[in-house]
Amino acid sequence: MKNYAYILVFLFVSTFSFSQSKVGTIDVNYILSKMPELKTVNDSLNAYGTRLDKQITIEIERYQQLIDDYTKNESTYSQSTLEEKQLEILTLENNINKLRQNAIQLIQLKDDDLKRPLYEKIGQSLEKVAKSGGYTQVLSLDMNSNVVYIDDQYDLTDSVLQDLGLPID
Repeated sequence: MKNYAYILVFLFVSTFSFSQSKVGTIDVNYILSKMPELKTVNDSLNAYGTRLDKQITIEIERYQQLIDDYTKNESTYSQSTLEEKQLEILTLENNINKLRQNAIQLIQLKDDDLKRPLYEKIGQSLEKVAKSGGYTQVLSLDMNSNVVYIDDQYDLTDSVLQDLGLPID
């Protein structure tokens, strides 16, 4: 009998706590796309990518010079010099591949770093809007979201846009 009482109390508390929650949604990427600061972020990111491309291009040119030198002088090299040149070419080729892979990661890190203040600004506004609306949970609407339906009246995207002073389409 005691167990049934505990179960009933648990069900009552669970039902009561769920009835007290208010869930909203937000499309952070849409808000981000409306922020004028995003242009500056994208310009900085493009400039950073261009600098990385220049570094890679310099290494590719150096690689091409090594190949040209090797093919032009191959017949004059001793066996040990041939092996040394081949190793140098192979090493540079591997370095170029690593540079390319690192560039992709560095651009992603730079993108995250540059957008962090924008996400923080959105987060602060969302917190203000959610608290004033009495929301206990806010779900993000993006391509990875598991939300299959939400009533538009609980979408906080426009409220956050308005709080940030951004245009609502």
